[in-house]
Amino acid sequence: MKPDADNIRKGAYAAVAVLWILAPLYLDKYWTDVLNNVAIYAALGLSLNIILGYGGMFHMGHAAFFAIGAYTTAIVNTAWGVPVLWLMPFAGIAAGVFAVAVARPIIHLRGDYLLIVTIGMVEIVRIALVNNVFGITGGANGIFGISSPSIFGRQINGVVAPGHYFYLLTVFLGATIILFSLLEHSRFGRALKFTCSDEVAATGSGINAAGYKLAAFVIGAVWAGMTGTLYAAKIGFISPESFSFWESVIMFMIVILGGSGSIPGVLLGAILIIGLPELFQGLQQYRLLIFGIVLVVMMIFRPQGILPPAPRKYPVDKLEKQEVSL
Repeated sequence: MKPDADNIRKGAYAAVAVLWILAPLYLDKYWTDVLNNVAIYAALGLSLNIILGYGGMFHMGHAAFFAIGAYTTAIVNTAWGVPVLWLMPFAGIAAGVFAVAVARPIIHLRGDYLLIVTIGMVEIVRIALVNNVFGITGGANGIFGISSPSIFGRQINGVVAPGHYFYLLTVFLGATIILFSLLEHSRFGRALKFTCSDEVAATGSGINAAGYKLAAFVIGAVWAGMTGTLYAAKIGFISPESFSFWESVIMFMIVILGGSGSIPGVLLGAILIIGLPELFQGLQQYRLLIFGIVLVVMMIFRPQGILPPAPRKYPVDKLEKQEVSL
């Protein structure tokens, strides 16, 4: 019996997952830390994919939500000693509240207009952090002394023991994949994709397009904020330069290169954008040039990305089968 394409795809994904889990057993600390960075940016890419891939909104200010989550964790942890893992929901809520505040006035914008506004948004957040808003962000120097996560009383230091931190990030990334996969196939996900493909038709069908777009914006922001908690706890300090416009560009490229709207595509994009350049450190000064060339080539020859979403299959109704047989 010839194997089905879906089964081959699922087998390939399972093999990659097994290799990913076993990788730290055979890699040194440096390459394990590279995988940690891949996991962080994969989660960020998936959170942006909700906005860009499913919602069709050209959003290039995602680093702002990432920064708000990281700074919320850093400020509360260093000031009151609250464990960082407890702060993940609060970091997500802080990013989500900011998303509601900035998205409601601009959610009706489309294409380039929305893109320009979100670029300004991330720069406003970065400049505010540099200027030490309310005297709590540490200014250009940032915030130091962020605690490492503690699980069952054991500290997991992302710098000293990246292998242990790897599995914490893997659990978070796995939960992200599962939740966003369920969201994609839910009624909300289908309505959001319908709105993305044809907003006029969606509105005519009774779908609140603006409401769905705002919800997608907030969901992506909340998850980026929670990812910011793990990032801050991983390195132990943060500064405004860690959340520049370039970080938003990286997240944008991860989604576009891998395949907008595709979870496997975003994961592949994170590996290619974050992990692959580490193999060519001698070409570091040409990184921007190479990225630009790759994106131009992709837009010309494969605008849908390397792993675009698989076409949805609609099962034939049993009644139709009976009518055909009659």
